[in-house]
Amino acid sequence: MRRAWHAELAWLPGAGVLPDVLIEASGDRFTTITPGCVPAPASATRLTGLTLPSLANAHSHAFHRALRGAGQRGRGSFWTWREQMYQVAAGLDPDSYLALARAVYAEMALAGIGCVGEFHYLHHGPGGVPYADQNAMGQALVQAAEEAGIRVTLLDTCYLSGGLDLTGASLALDGPQLRFGDVTADSWAKRVDQFGADEHGMLGPAARLGAAIHSVRAVPPEQMHPVAAWAKRTGAPLHVHLSEQVAENEACLAAYRCTPAAVLYNAGVLGPRTTVVHATHPTEADMQLLGGSEVFVSACPTTEADLADGIGPFGALAEAGCRLTVGSDSQAVIDLFEETRRIEQYQRLASHQRGTFGAEALGYAMTWDGHASLGWPDAGEIASGSLADLVTVSLSSARLAGAVEAAGAGGLRGVGGSADGEADLGLLEAVIFAATAADVRNVVIGGRDVVIGGRHVLIDDVPGALTAAVRSLFAAE
Repeated sequence: MRRAWHAELAWLPGAGVLPDVLIEASGDRFTTITPGCVPAPASATRLTGLTLPSLANAHSHAFHRALRGAGQRGRGSFWTWREQMYQVAAGLDPDSYLALARAVYAEMALAGIGCVGEFHYLHHGPGGVPYADQNAMGQALVQAAEEAGIRVTLLDTCYLSGGLDLTGASLALDGPQLRFGDVTADSWAKRVDQFGADEHGMLGPAARLGAAIHSVRAVPPEQMHPVAAWAKRTGAPLHVHLSEQVAENEACLAAYRCTPAAVLYNAGVLGPRTTVVHATHPTEADMQLLGGSEVFVSACPTTEADLADGIGPFGALAEAGCRLTVGSDSQAVIDLFEETRRIEQYQRLASHQRGTFGAEALGYAMTWDGHASLGWPDAGEIASGSLADLVTVSLSSARLAGAVEAAGAGGLRGVGGSADGEADLGLLEAVIFAATAADVRNVVIGGRDVVIGGRHVLIDDVPGALTAAVRSLFAAE
């Protein structure tokens, strides 16, 4: 199938924001990108607003969405919130998880997200008893993404222990945590191999299998190697929570006499296919280890704020050599524009300086780098040969009205290049710093319409689907 879109304005790699861009595709790939195409071909679909590559949600726990409205109330900490999360985990089965995740992924599509990295550790039935298909819960997530029309990298997570106490002792899995465990990393690898991914790690045309180590709290160092080896053998992305909480660092120091980053480095986990999630409290030495290992760092600022984790040193991590991505994590909100702008805003709050990250760096964090961290390096930019994924943001909402004029683009003046020849990124900056998920009007994934005019074309009533899934879950308690 051949398709064409005519974007009023589009962000193109290295060129900035350009007007009247004809974007052509064959099947699920872009073929030709032609800026300044006037008049538009009659056969091309008009995209009014600013068109970007689709966004990549590099870190998601879909079932946490059920806690929105409950997880934010009252006092407490990450650790008290975690108990609420366990209660939700205890009530899910493959059917209810399919319904909830499908609705959550549809909400992501409405927000412009074309690919999600699902950090999946809810593997087994109550008490840790395996389902007949030991990957039934993971299969439900893959099916949910397919039915919601988005890509997924299922980051199947090794989770073996219940944490570390302050003496450094490893705690046994207990209660709902029993559903997460595979006893050993070798058993984890055997289960994951049963997914039946092909030699490229694909579970389907829009689904990829990846690996994750939950954290140094949940996987002892001697159990990390089989997971890293599996990821290396299969060429899969490898993700891991890192230094989200000060208490995590303290327990790790008590147990292993070194920081979580050092534990991962010594276990051979860090490398260019590795993504560390949060990295809220790394030391200076940690940041050099992470940057020298060329890891991705997935920042989840709305979750980190919601759970009182702290402000991560995103600027220092990027300067050390890490590539930043963004994730919705606990689904406190699903809005990657909000996640992305907070990266820069939090640096401003911490440093009293503006401009640590420019618009292009932030744009790549939520598009190309996010896709690359999930094993889709051929997605996340509007370029010939890339996967045909687009998201169009309205510039006429109350949030963005006047942005074209303020960016110096009245009558298309200045769009695509400034007086000194540099790419014009004013409109991209306006979208990153002012847009919300509600401004997304159209989403194309793999050359196929998923959102048209702000409406999901595969799931007619996304709010209704979310309400029904959450209501069913809590009614079962």
